[in-house]
Amino acid sequence: MQRVAVLGSTGSIGTNCLEVIGALPGQLSLRGVAARQSWQALGEQSRRFAPRYAVLEDSALRPTVPRDAFSPQTELLFGPDAVAQLASDPEVDVVVSSIVGAAGLAGTWAALEAGKRVCLANKETLVVAGPLVMDLARKNGVPLLPVDSEHSAIFQALQSGRPQEVRRIVLTASGGPFRGWTRDQLEQVTPEMALRHPNWKMGPKITIDSATLMNKALEVIEARWLFDLGPDQIEVVVHPQSIVHSFVEFVDGSVMAQLGPPDMKLPIQYALTFPERLDGPAPRLDWNRNMHLDFHPPDLETFPALALGFEVARKGGTCGAVLNAANERAVELFLQGQLRFVDIPRACRAVLDNHTFAARPSLGDLVHLDRWARDEVTRWNS
Repeated sequence: MQRVAVLGSTGSIGTNCLEVIGALPGQLSLRGVAARQSWQALGEQSRRFAPRYAVLEDSALRPTVPRDAFSPQTELLFGPDAVAQLASDPEVDVVVSSIVGAAGLAGTWAALEAGKRVCLANKETLVVAGPLVMDLARKNGVPLLPVDSEHSAIFQALQSGRPQEVRRIVLTASGGPFRGWTRDQLEQVTPEMALRHPNWKMGPKITIDSATLMNKALEVIEARWLFDLGPDQIEVVVHPQSIVHSFVEFVDGSVMAQLGPPDMKLPIQYALTFPERLDGPAPRLDWNRNMHLDFHPPDLETFPALALGFEVARKGGTCGAVLNAANERAVELFLQGQLRFVDIPRACRAVLDNHTFAARPSLGDLVHLDRWARDEVTRWNS
């Protein structure tokens, strides 16, 4: 029985994770849940699963959240320190890190320091501090398993060979809602248009990232550190059906792919139960239906965010933290109607160009640059 803590339990990944846990009561039990502010949803999860802990990161909610919204068996905690406390709890075996954005780094770091197995759905953790995080995982001898569908596919396909036999990996991208659009058409994109993803149900930030292809840019950087690859070993292909989740090509020319419906339950379950494969709640492909699979090279001129990802994967150092923070702030401004869709990658480009690069930053350096980059985007837009 694996005892699980889910950080970011009220988001898209978190709710799917709880569905998996609920479907596998003999293998998984929920020890704790954490969210930033969504206390009503967190209370519902507490009443359903009765975990030992429920954490609200926003301490300002303490006076207003009614205790009876939560199970009497659940201890309600507040503040960022409580998130770290849950991540390092001695009675937690596995931590699912699914808090969106750079905010997810702290919980992941606390879990790794405590020697927990981490199921990583927060790609920004490795985008911001990939070398530091992977060094910590290796130092403490704990596995860091991917939850993102693309990185889970790579991880699964890699079981077919040895690291030295990998020629390259190919991440698939749906292309988002604006696949095939021109740059002139993108000038007219509104938040409402960008939030209509054709295949996946995700939170607003990740959905906007998918529309700009910044999500794929961040995944390129994440793959660089997670799988210890050279930047030239990573490619991206547009696959509108989102059935093939990624490929690994080996040196002999063999290509291994992982397929499945566009649903997150399978990669979540695989990370939670690895190396076991169990019958679970994930939907299956229907092989009695006609199906076709399309693949196209990405349009880097129309979607320049993806090119930024390849650039940052090559440079490393402080670039990941700056790109991620600039993008998070730019997406916020776009959703507020204060920044145009096409200006999201432009703002990121400007901030990257203006930052003072360091090849081997400390964690403190990265935290400082995160704040600086957000402020720079605000100034750039003013």
